[in-house]
Amino acid sequence: MPVSLPPALEISLDLLRCPTCRTHRLHPGRGALRCPAGHTFDIARHGYAGLLTGTRATSGDDAAMARARDRFLSTGTYAPLRKAVARLAADTAPEQATVVDVGCGTGYYLAGVLTRLPGARGLGLDTSVRALRSAARAHDRAAAVAWDVFRPFPLADGVADVVLDVFAPRNPTEFHRVLRPTGRLVVVRPTGQHLAELRDRMPAMVTIDPAKEQRLHRALDPFFEAAVTEQVQYTVPLTRQEALDLVAMTPSARHVSRADLADEGLLPDRGTVSVLVTAYRPR
Repeated sequence: MPVSLPPALEISLDLLRCPTCRTHRLHPGRGALRCPAGHTFDIARHGYAGLLTGTRATSGDDAAMARARDRFLSTGTYAPLRKAVARLAADTAPEQATVVDVGCGTGYYLAGVLTRLPGARGLGLDTSVRALRSAARAHDRAAAVAWDVFRPFPLADGVADVVLDVFAPRNPTEFHRVLRPTGRLVVVRPTGQHLAELRDRMPAMVTIDPAKEQRLHRALDPFFEAAVTEQVQYTVPLTRQEALDLVAMTPSARHVSRADLADEGLLPDRGTVSVLVTAYRPR
């Protein structure tokens, strides 16, 4: 039985372009999205569109990582961060804004922006099938599409008022192409203090490159200039499950051993959230 077109995806179809021929718009038909040249892309029963073809450059979150992320974000521990992202995204956005979340994960931050902007619509891009299942349900105005953010986006030029990049890979050329001249790019990345308590006790966790800021600025500078930067930093108590989920929802999950995770002495009862949130304007 063909899958019906989710309402959030229907209102976002004008943004999409066929990823194979790069120019044609996509139209719904018999449970799929189709272009006039005959290219067809499935709509998953979970509500997202599978536009990705060929080999993926990244695998994205696996099922265990996505479950851990859902559990952790549902605690509200990152709510102050989500509010900061939503505020900076909404500051200059029009009432009927289009928000594109690149590397959207489960759609947590995109949903926060859409709640802040009642007239906006959102589109999340991610490679993780498991995360996209959550992203497609994150908000009634948020559509989700399977896509590799390192490739040219399956989007028309200049369609986005806001592009979000929260703890995700960056593609500055494409960010600039899909943003309107008056749009904003909002980038979130960790400081060296982020989750320091966990990293101090678990050396196998992925470290934060001290040159991360310099590399970010070098990559973005040809296309964007920073309009405003906020540091969001606070300390929160952590239950054992929350500490486990914090490890499990990140790439560190692939490096930390089960023995380390079973050692309660290695899991801190507090954690520092420390990130930089910057809104950039296109050059």
